[in-house]
Amino acid sequence: MAEELSNPTGAGAARPTGKRQLTGSGAGTTTTSSFEAKNVAKPATDDSGKPGGGVAAFLPEVVSEVRKVIWPTARQMVTYTLVVFAFLIVVTALVSSVDFLAGAGVEKILSP
Repeated sequence: MAEELSNPTGAGAARPTGKRQLTGSGAGTTTTSSFEAKNVAKPATDDSGKPGGGVAAFLPEVVSEVRKVIWPTARQMVTYTLVVFAFLIVVTALVSSVDFLAGAGVEKILSP
């Protein structure tokens, strides 16, 4: 067990090595006071001076966010559309068959 902790990259290591895993000589040296010193809260902005509470800034922010979007190519859109249509056909067939079977069962039970 001590070998697994000291050598996490060995063949028998079961734990993944990620960014948040504490390894090396500097592991666990962060103190609460140093963490809180780095975690400085940003002052709250006061939008009361803007007409409408900053509504005019909404559209430019939307435009800047839309520019960050990675838009799919035409081929990807065709593929996604075909996948959605296939899924809808399968789900529609499933619901229709359950409805038909339930209706047939109710008629069988209620018919004299």
